[in-house]
Amino acid sequence: MNLDRLTTLRKKKKWSLQYTADRLGIAKSTYAGYESGYRRPSLEALIEIADLFNTSTDYLLGRVDDPTIGKEKSDSIELMEWDKLKLMVDGALLSKEEIKQMVAFIKVKKELD
Repeated sequence: MNLDRLTTLRKKKKWSLQYTADRLGIAKSTYAGYESGYRRPSLEALIEIADLFNTSTDYLLGRVDDPTIGKEKSDSIELMEWDKLKLMVDGALLSKEEIKQMVAFIKVKKELD
């Protein structure tokens, strides 16, 4: 993993280590370990990080130099707003995963229409 890119992406957004870790739902020490190289993120965590920074896993891994290559641009809800989004169905709050599924369903429906 290209550690400089991870740090640069975070600093470009002017996010603290704590804020970034909170967005990912992990401990600050865990995220700091990713940036320092002390820890390696799981595949799932790497995907979450790429989504958070709106880039590709290939960019984070240093396989491509353009942060937009391999990252489909879309008009979906940006991940940075998900923590502010609260949706309820039948009185139950939807999880982040359920909201993602709902957005995916709407995208497919739009393509079919």
